[in-house]
Amino acid sequence: QVQLVESGGGLVQTGASLRLSCAASGRTFGLYAQGWFRQAPGKEREFVAAVDWSGDNTYYADSVTGRFTVSRDTAKNTVYLQMSSLKPEDTAVYYCAAGTSLTNHDSYKYWGQGTQVTVSS
Repeated sequence: QVQLVESGGGLVQTGASLRLSCAASGRTFGLYAQGWFRQAPGKEREFVAAVDWSGDNTYYADSVTGRFTVSRDTAKNTVYLQMSSLKPEDTAVYYCAAGTSLTNHDSYKYWGQGTQVTVSS
């Protein structure tokens, strides 16, 4: 099994920055990508950003391109999501995920417990 443990959520004001972290452990052999999804109240879960296991390739949703940066520390098996210029519509529970494809959202089979991000206006 693969364990994903997130940290870094919180309450911030519009325009602020926040960094999320997610450490992976367990049987990670065969995984290709680690990423972030989010789910706002009353909405479906949506993809945010992902990075491949080497940290060389990234992939973003249009809604966060230019504001969020995803990166991976291979030595720590940890993925980060640096969020800047936060907006109230970024408010959601953010989930870390790991899977076998960078761009195929259905390949993400392992999930963290989620961390709340709230952006006040």
